[in-house]
Parts: sequence; structure tokens; C-alpha cells
Amino acid sequence: MRVTFKLFATLQDYLPHEARKTNALSLEITETSTVAGIIEDFNLPENLVKLVLIDGHFVPPEERAGRRLREGETLAIWPPVAGG
Repeated sequence: MRVTFKLFATLQDYLPHEARKTNALSLEITETSTVAGIIEDFNLPENLVKLVLIDGHFVPPEERAGRRLREGETLAIWPPVAGG
């Protein structure tokens, strides 16, 4: 099944070069793929994975290991941000 995987800000560097222009990548995954599994597959540093959304809905850290992705969903991840 296919999902869309998006990384923002400094996390874009973890995407393949061709996906960095749009910050998105179409992924072919299995029915057992989880949010935590995708994070691990892309070697995203835990301290840089702050905001995780699936189709715009927040996924708390404690739910990421068990939350399986479904066909057509979009997984988006942001690092911590600072501003003023």
C-alpha cells in the first residue's frame, strides 16, 4: 500500500535528494508498518522528531510504536522549532 511521507525544516535532509524539492515522498509500505518504524527506517534522530501528524492529526510519542499506517494516509514530521 502507498502513503505519503513528509519531512519539514532540517529533517528534509533525511529524504532522498529528488524528494527534497517538495519535502514529500510516496512510500510503498506493508500493512504492519508503523509510525515508529518509518522514523527508524529513515534514521531520524529521536530528539529531532517533535511534531508527528497523520492526515493533520497529532500522534503522541507513546502511540507511535503501535500506530499502523493505512493506505493513502500522509505522515508528516517536524523538528522542534524556535521563534519569537
